[in-house]
Amino acid sequence: MTNIILLGPPGAGKGTQARYLVESRRMVQLSTGDMLREAQTSGTEMGKKVAAIMAEGKLVTDQIVIGLIREKLQDTSHGGFIFDGFPRTLAQADALERLLREMHLKLDAVIEMQVDDDALVARITGRSTCGGCGEVYHDQTKPWPEDGKCANCGSTDVQRRADDNEDSLKTRLMEYYKKTSPLIGYYYAKGNLQRLDGLASIEEVRKSMAWIMGE
Repeated sequence: MTNIILLGPPGAGKGTQARYLVESRRMVQLSTGDMLREAQTSGTEMGKKVAAIMAEGKLVTDQIVIGLIREKLQDTSHGGFIFDGFPRTLAQADALERLLREMHLKLDAVIEMQVDDDALVARITGRSTCGGCGEVYHDQTKPWPEDGKCANCGSTDVQRRADDNEDSLKTRLMEYYKKTSPLIGYYYAKGNLQRLDGLASIEEVRKSMAWIMGE
């Protein structure tokens, strides 16, 4: 079992690589947003608490998110966990470390997907995804098929995020650097941090990640 954290700004490719690890290594992707949506309909005590908080338009506390992660970590019938989007702050990193220690688990690697901001803007503003399977396309490097159908699943539902524009992306990048980039120093000091080129091809990033994970 391998447990990793993926770090990187919006558009660095964390989701693409996480999907591959889920499919190829039977790892479990722990995305905060997905966990909260799942909890709302789970019917568990924790889920009811999450649903009530979100219904009131309030922010879910770190303590509750850690509680949801605790529930997920109790399942060992897979190849490990991918933390994607959590932790985002030093306080969350400390809380996660305490939880893993309590459950006799450990992080095997914290993988920072490094990018050049200008190149990242060009990548994101041309990005689209398939609404059917999540396959990622790009206007220049991998355009949507001419027949209008996703090459992976055949869906005709092509989607673009409303905030995939230059101004919005720069705002999101600034938010990332302000809140999340301190984690890079945090995990470097702990000896967990590994870096790779997030703007390399999907296959090159995949190979780098496999090497980091000991394949």
